[in-house]
Amino acid sequence: MIRRVLSVVLLGWALGFVWFAMALPQPAGNERTDAIVVPTGSGGRIQRGLELLRLGAAERMLVTGVDIDVRPAEFAAQFNVEDRLMDCCITLGFSALDTRGNARETAKWMADQGYVSLRLVTSDWHMQRTAVELKDRLPDNVSVLRDAVHTEPSLKTLFLEYHKLAAAWLLSLT
Repeated sequence: MIRRVLSVVLLGWALGFVWFAMALPQPAGNERTDAIVVPTGSGGRIQRGLELLRLGAAERMLVTGVDIDVRPAEFAAQFNVEDRLMDCCITLGFSALDTRGNARETAKWMADQGYVSLRLVTSDWHMQRTAVELKDRLPDNVSVLRDAVHTEPSLKTLFLEYHKLAAAWLLSLT
């Protein structure tokens, strides 16, 4: 009996991992949202967020999880952001240290701004967990459009992220 239960659990884990690795989220369409939220991390995220902001896909953008030593002028120089856009439309969030912190920082910023829709821009392999963490912290009236940045993650990255997703999902049930 124990052997069967363990076999079912192992099979479920393996099939879940295959699903996770094979069905990575895709970029979103042209829908407009109140805000764009970009957690710092792997390449392409901030560039995608800036591209969308310049195209008018949202009013403002939050970059969450920025290192406390980064100054707005340094950020603007690194990502070639014009002063006008930096001044009006980009908020650098310095309080998050991890994905859960990104979700807390995002929820507070969204509430402070009075926004009810956001476009979440993050890596394809990171999207599921970030969305789970956000769902736990955002009010039910806030809609989240998932906009994944395509990457070529290693098997190790996928393996670790799958387990972090499972942990986040289990914690969200409590």
